[in-house]
Amino acid sequence: MFFRTVATSSAILVALAVTGAVAGPAWEPEPVTDHLEPATVSTAIGGTSADGGEPGDHEVRESAVTIPLADGLEVAGLLREPVGADGQAGAEDRPGIVFVHGAGTGKAADAFTLAATALASAGITTLVPDKRLDNYSTRHRDYEAMARDYAHSVSYLRGVPGVDPDAVGLYAESEGAWVSPVMMVDDPRLAFQVLVSAPVVPPRQQAAYAVDNYLRNTDVPAGVFRAIPRAVGMKVPGGGFEYADFDVRPWLREQEDPILAVYGTNDASMPLEQGTRELVEAADDVTVRFYDRANHGINVETPDGLLLHPDFAADVAGWLLGLPATASAPPQVAGAQPEQLYLAAPVPQPHWYGDGDWLVGVVITAGGLLVVGPLLVGGAVLTGRLARRRSGRPGARLAPGLRAPLAGLGVGAAATTVALVAYLAVVARLALEYEKDAVVVQGGWLGVRLLGVVTVVAAALLLDRIRDLRGRVVLVPGTDPGVRATAVVSTGFWLTVLGATALLVTLAYWGAYQLGI
Repeated sequence: MFFRTVATSSAILVALAVTGAVAGPAWEPEPVTDHLEPATVSTAIGGTSADGGEPGDHEVRESAVTIPLADGLEVAGLLREPVGADGQAGAEDRPGIVFVHGAGTGKAADAFTLAATALASAGITTLVPDKRLDNYSTRHRDYEAMARDYAHSVSYLRGVPGVDPDAVGLYAESEGAWVSPVMMVDDPRLAFQVLVSAPVVPPRQQAAYAVDNYLRNTDVPAGVFRAIPRAVGMKVPGGGFEYADFDVRPWLREQEDPILAVYGTNDASMPLEQGTRELVEAADDVTVRFYDRANHGINVETPDGLLLHPDFAADVAGWLLGLPATASAPPQVAGAQPEQLYLAAPVPQPHWYGDGDWLVGVVITAGGLLVVGPLLVGGAVLTGRLARRRSGRPGARLAPGLRAPLAGLGVGAAATTVALVAYLAVVARLALEYEKDAVVVQGGWLGVRLLGVVTVVAAALLLDRIRDLRGRVVLVPGTDPGVRATAVVSTGFWLTVLGATALLVTLAYWGAYQLGI
C-alpha cells in the first residue's frame, strides 16, 4: 500500500511538472555582457558658462494657476518663478520647464516639489500641472492623448511674462518619458527635454524587467521566475492595458532637440544601461548622467529623509542654462557605474492562459465545482439516510475508502491555490519595498510546495482506491429512487475531482510543481 501510494504520487508529480513546463514560456533573460563605462565619476555638465544660475541664486515665487484644456476642461497647476534683483518675478526672458508626471495620480501640490523649486531658484520658470485623470486609469492610458493634454501646459507657460517662448522644454519622469518624446515631435518649437528614469523600452518589457529585478533583490527561489512571462505576457483579465506595447522609440528618432537623461544607480525598475544605449542610438545630442545611490526619483537617503541627490539640480540647471553649448559637450556619459544584470526584451507570450479571462474563468469554475460537488454528495447521502429511517431501504453513498482522500484532494487543491496567491502577494510587497525576509520568501515557497505535495498524495490515494473499485465509486441500492440518488452522488464525486484537477493543473502552470523540468 505504501509503495503503491509513493509510486502513484510520484507519477502524478512528474505529470504535473511536465504539464507546467510545456504549458507556457520559460523565463530566460539575456545577461548584459557589454557594460557601459562612464567617462568620469563626476556628473558635472561640460560647456556651462560662468554666469549660469545655480540653485539658491533666486528666491522663488509660487502661484496656483488654472490651465485650460480642450473641450472646456481644465487642470490646476503650480507655477514657480525666480524673483529677480528688482524683487519682481519674470523680470527678464528666462527658459521654462513643464513637468510631465510619471505613473499615478500626479497632483501638482505633491509632485516634483524639490526639483521644481530648486530649478526655479536657479533662474528657470517651472510649471507643474495636475495630471488629467478622467481619461487615465490603470487599464486604459493613451500616451499620445496625454501628450496633447500636456501641450496646453506648454502653451500656458509660453504666455507667462518673463518666459522665453522659444526656450520652453520638458522635464519627464518615468512613465512621462513615454509622453514627452511625442510632445517634442508634435511641437518642434519645444527646445529640450530632461528625461528622468526613462524606460525607453515598451511598458510590457519594462514591467517584466522590473519584476525580475525586484524578485532577484528579494532572493526568491528560482522557480518563482517562471511566473513572470505568464503574468506579464498574458492578456489581463477584463481587458485593457493596450498601452503595454507602446513603443516610444520612433518618436525619439524623429525629434532633433537636446536630451539630458538621468538615472539613479539604485533604481531597480529601469534598464539603466540598455535605456542609455537606446537613447544614444535613437537621438542626437544626448547627455547621460548616473547618480550614485539615487533612487527612481533621483533621491538619496539622508539623515533628514529622502532628498534630491545634492548634484542633481545643479547639473540640470547648468545643462539647461548652458544650451546650446551643453547639448553635445563631453563627456556624453558620466557619473556612477550603473549595473544592469539582464536585458529588457520582448516578453514571451503564454501558450495556455494567454487570455486572462480564461484563467479567471477556469479558477472560478473549478472553485464552483469544489462547492457544488460536495453539496451533491452530501445532500444525496443525507436524503438517503432520511429515507432509510422511513422505509428501511439503503441510500446511495460513496464507496468505502473514498471520502477521506476526496476531501483531502478538494480541500488541498483549494488551500494550495489560496496559499500560492497569498505567497505571491507577500513577495510582491517585499519586492516593492526592497525588503528581504528569508523565512517568508524561502519558507513560504517551501510551504506552498509541501501543501501541493500533500494534495497530490491525497489524489494518489483516491486514484488507487478507484482502481481497486474498478471505477464503481458509489454503493448502488436496488430501488429506482436509489438509482437516481446514485447518479447524484456519482456526479458530485466526479465534479469534485474535476474541480480539484483543474486547480492542480493551474498550480502546475504557475510553477508550484516544478521538478527542475
